[in-house]
Amino acid sequence: MHTTLLAASAVFLWSTAATAFKLALRELDPYQLLFIAACTSFIALGVLQTRNGGFAFLRELPRRELLRCAIWGLANPLAYYMLLFQAYARLPAQVAQAVNYSWVVMLALLSVPFLGQRLSPRDIAALCVSYGGVLLVATGGDPGSLAEGTLSGVLFALASTLVWAGYWIAGAKSSLPSTTALLLHFAFGLPWVTLACLLFSSLPDRLSPAAILPAVYVGLFEMSVTFLLWMNALRRSASAARTSSLAFFSPFLSLCWIALILGEAVAPATMLGLCCITGGALLQRRAIENSSL
Repeated sequence: MHTTLLAASAVFLWSTAATAFKLALRELDPYQLLFIAACTSFIALGVLQTRNGGFAFLRELPRRELLRCAIWGLANPLAYYMLLFQAYARLPAQVAQAVNYSWVVMLALLSVPFLGQRLSPRDIAALCVSYGGVLLVATGGDPGSLAEGTLSGVLFALASTLVWAGYWIAGAKSSLPSTTALLLHFAFGLPWVTLACLLFSSLPDRLSPAAILPAVYVGLFEMSVTFLLWMNALRRSASAARTSSLAFFSPFLSLCWIALILGEAVAPATMLGLCCITGGALLQRRAIENSSL
């Protein structure tokens, strides 16, 4: 499949995730959604791994790599999606997805302590622009309107960006193929997901199509298959930077599905704030590209 088509497919599927989250959360609580989606993702990744060479690699996998996968299985799927679904349960989809997109900016922040990078004046300006956009989206342009429920949802969304950015930084150090690494993360994370569901909710029972279909969709096209499409696109691309620029279309396309399917009227503050978030992320990426020349 052509590189651009792979990347465009991933961007399109990711743009539908926010809508699928909200549809599933109409019928399920965040823990039940996480359980169904994680199970779906684990099965899908297992099938893909079977087609890509099977599980013989487990006999030769170093214990250190297994331990690393076990640790990051706590981050993804458990911590990241638990925080993210809590945010979506409390916020309009347009707000949750815009704030969550600031993980790209959080990635730059975490690169300072973990990768030894330095923030230039341009980096700092980009961060200010992006987090100004987060504040604009969260408040709708009126800081006094930030109610307690909205504030907790925004904090959950920001916490999810912290986990996801850290997960990406850690994943960059892994030598495992994408499918194998993701499968192991879900294999180690799924028992914790199940335990969390049992402790704080209950396992889903007598599911309706309105509950199971969007939850399975999330497991397939947000957690697993789309991630692999994106990684394959970057790996095959002659210019990873050019290919990755397609990701900036995703949050704006997502607003279209949110308006059309969920019926949310997209607020001007959301659009302006999202422009600030993505603009800051673009500015940050250009600063990194220029520093590498």
